[in-house]
Amino acid sequence: MAPVPDDAADAADLDVVELVALLGDRTVSSREVIEACLARIEDRDGRRSFEGDRQSINAWVRVYPDEALAAAAAADERRSERVERDAGPAPALCGVPIGLKDLYAAAGVPLTASSRALEGVPATDARVWRPLRRAGMVLLGHTHTHEFAWGATTDQVGNPWDLDRSPGGSSGGSAAALAARMVPAATGSDTAGSLRIPSAACGTSTIKPTRGLLPLDGIVPLASTLDHPGPMARTVAGCALLLEAMTGVEHGSVRVSDRPLAGRTIARSPRTASAALDRDVAAGLEGAMRACEALGATVVDPPELGHLLDASGDFATVFSADVLPFHRGLEPMRDRYRASVAAKVGGAEGAGLSAEAYVAAQMRRAECTARWLDWFEESGVFALIEPTIPIVAPVRGEGDSLEGSSDAPLISLTWYWNWTGFPVVALPAGVGTESALPVGVSLIGPSGADWVLADAGAALQGELGVPRPPGY
Repeated sequence: MAPVPDDAADAADLDVVELVALLGDRTVSSREVIEACLARIEDRDGRRSFEGDRQSINAWVRVYPDEALAAAAAADERRSERVERDAGPAPALCGVPIGLKDLYAAAGVPLTASSRALEGVPATDARVWRPLRRAGMVLLGHTHTHEFAWGATTDQVGNPWDLDRSPGGSSGGSAAALAARMVPAATGSDTAGSLRIPSAACGTSTIKPTRGLLPLDGIVPLASTLDHPGPMARTVAGCALLLEAMTGVEHGSVRVSDRPLAGRTIARSPRTASAALDRDVAAGLEGAMRACEALGATVVDPPELGHLLDASGDFATVFSADVLPFHRGLEPMRDRYRASVAAKVGGAEGAGLSAEAYVAAQMRRAECTARWLDWFEESGVFALIEPTIPIVAPVRGEGDSLEGSSDAPLISLTWYWNWTGFPVVALPAGVGTESALPVGVSLIGPSGADWVLADAGAALQGELGVPRPPGY
């Protein structure tokens, strides 16, 4: 059973799973939780701005206190009415607060993708937000993204572990808000790692679902055939509850074991062989593999897959073509883009890709994915394990151009699983003894393995724990 908070402020510390239990038995009300989270935001987020500053986390683009309190009152009333009518429990997530990455349309409030170039108030919700709203989740606000999600650093946001560090990106606002205990649940999106990178940098958890499991309608696109929306929370179990509501799949109905790693074979990812891992990251990976063995898994050497791992050129081809249609439509607003993002659009436009080259790259992508699926089936390997990112959170970039941080190290391990579309569960693997910053690991499985990976990730997290930034 979840601990009962000592006072209303403590409600902001609770994870999704704990809140579901306490709201379900009406130990706390949604209004109490929302008030606690709004107070946390006021206390911890700092000065809210487009550019950000070194003294602020600045996780939130906009916060909607009046709307959130009204939604909390409706959630509490919904639970009371169901009890009075003996109508059974309300949806598990009813009354739980959430932050939406500023790519997700929410009817009646602005959507800007953390850019001065995008304006407007959507009339309808993003399709993946609809079931969460119907379940009674309470929207606290929109969280910052790297502009148009085109970057891995979100440098206008400070990392709660160290405000001089990047929270990762592009879902950096969501991860920072989670780590600073301002909200228990959030959404993000992932094109080359944008759910997983900030989760590793901030010590939080996420699930990048199988490509196509969640719809993209109503989400500002980056690269349409590589984009994956997904849930973010401090724990894998919390992410699984969110994914369950997003998909309408009852997680418990597909659980195969109460000991999800017992008797399983896990292979160290072959992609780690060429990665230059920080010592803290390498130690986190070794600790995670030992924890897998303690949970009953056998950890084996990486497979040899040769040319299947060399797809970066094809990824760049597909990405460069996929990003252009949306930005062509915003061409009259290009002068409002951050300098670094405008330069990236110009680079994609100047690539001069042919339709033939694009289709050929997509064909090789399909072949690569099929070969991996065959390998998982033939090898009997349950999942691969690798560091989520090979470094700890980098120093934040400077200024409005946000050109100070490089994406290359941050996406070096993550992009490949957007290429195959495979599900990934990413979770913290401790805090580095040298850096005093969190490190993360990822479990990767074949398409459709989302739920068994979630169970395995939750079990592994039980061994590794959930880190908390000092002072938070």
